Amino acid sequence: MRSSLPRSLMRSCRTTSRRPIIVRHTAIACQICHQQTTPLFQSPTISSHRNASSSTNPSSSTSLDHTTTSATSPPQTHYDLFPITLPRGPPPSGPFHIDVRALRNEFLRLQASAHPDLHSSSNKSRAEATSALINEAYKTLQSPLLRAQYLLGLQGIDVHDETGKTGAEEGDKELLMEVLETREEIEEAEEEGDLDGLKAKNEERIANCEDAVGKALEAGDVETAKRETVRLRYWVNVRDSLHAWEKGKPVVMVH
Repeated sequence: MRSSLPRSLMRSCRTTSRRPIIVRHTAIACQICHQQTTPLFQSPTISSHRNASSSTNPSSSTSLDHTTTSATSPPQTHYDLFPITLPRGPPPSGPFHIDVRALRNEFLRLQASAHPDLHSSSNKSRAEATSALINEAYKTLQSPLLRAQYLLGLQGIDVHDETGKTGAEEGDKELLMEVLETREEIEEAEEEGDLDGLKAKNEERIANCEDAVGKALEAGDVETAKRETVRLRYWVNVRDSLHAWEKGKPVVMVH
């Protein structure tokens, strides 16, 4: 029996029944493609934060939006990795002294976002590299000595000379004599309680050096900053020797 419907109407029904399926699959494919190609490094813009907060995919790489700049523009300094704690960047535009507790809190948040297990296999290697970069930056910035050496390095200044010495042997004889006398006092201690006075005095020296380094860097005085960083390095090594003291054990200071 022939159909009573006109052929033109039957062709129209068959055509329209297939069309929405093709369009729908195309839209889904485009959406997935967009999600998978989101770069691991993102600029900390308002729009990127909105996208990250509204995303329903917990493993999306947009969780690192506030961590770094874009993939084509990597962080210029360690400071760029911590925009919440260090929004003004390194000295002289920003302060030398850092809120270490706030830095650690931001570090933990960034590490949680960069954990490789939260990212797809295609982004896992970049997540691992980002995690290593965050670790190195945090380790450097949380230590005033390492931070000072890093900042001087950005200026092309190394606190060591070509032979691996600090250069203080020629520039600060009084410093060397004071360090040697302190080492003798540590070696002569009979019990750990004898070191309490030395520890308190040494912590005061370290604090003074840190303040001097900070003021010099914030003023752009790299020569003074270098000299004070050398002094800081000596007193930090004395601190390590005090903490590692054992009766009768020789005091070895690595400078």
